[in-house]
Amino acid sequence: MIRLARFGARKQPYYRVVVIEKDRARNGRSVEVVGTYNPRTNPASINLNRERIDYWTSKGAQMSEIVAKLFAKTPVAA
Repeated sequence: MIRLARFGARKQPYYRVVVIEKDRARNGRSVEVVGTYNPRTNPASINLNRERIDYWTSKGAQMSEIVAKLFAKTPVAA
């Protein structure tokens, strides 16, 4: 599963986009970190490694709804 893991201080969320087994805890040990998302900046900063996300989805990993929306928002690097 590709989903968000929350980091940062209280009331200052910062997220990592991680590849993790579906039954693990939200902030449990992940397989790989494939990006970051910071909603506190204006506009929100999204940094995703598209190559690794494509690799993991080809191996059967599913994206959460939020990660899928973030993935659609980010432009393809030329």
